[in-house]
Amino acid sequence: MKIIRQIGIIFTVCWLSILVEKALPFSFPASVIGMLLLFICLLTGILKIEHIQEKADFLLENMAFFFVPAGVSIINYFDVLKSTWIQLVVICVISTVVTFVVTAWSVRLTIRWMERRKIDE
Repeated sequence: MKIIRQIGIIFTVCWLSILVEKALPFSFPASVIGMLLLFICLLTGILKIEHIQEKADFLLENMAFFFVPAGVSIINYFDVLKSTWIQLVVICVISTVVTFVVTAWSVRLTIRWMERRKIDE
């Protein structure tokens, strides 16, 4: 029952994010809305990490599996992408570097914040 409940919670958050996306007067990805909803629920205590821990870990461990359809689609359009491969490589390199920098900055900021919380306690 625990596994079914965890899957139910995750799918409910996904379903609610789709409803919110359709209700918004502007375009915003349901996946981002779902992450925000889940974050708010965890932050406010509506959900505890134990409510979704096992299934979230399972999904994270198997994340690569979810990228297979996208990879196959890229192969299907290889002839279209062949003419712009230099731009695609440059974009991939730049976005990877930016992601690394932002991630490192976020981790440093989080560590500082956690250290300040320890000192204040």
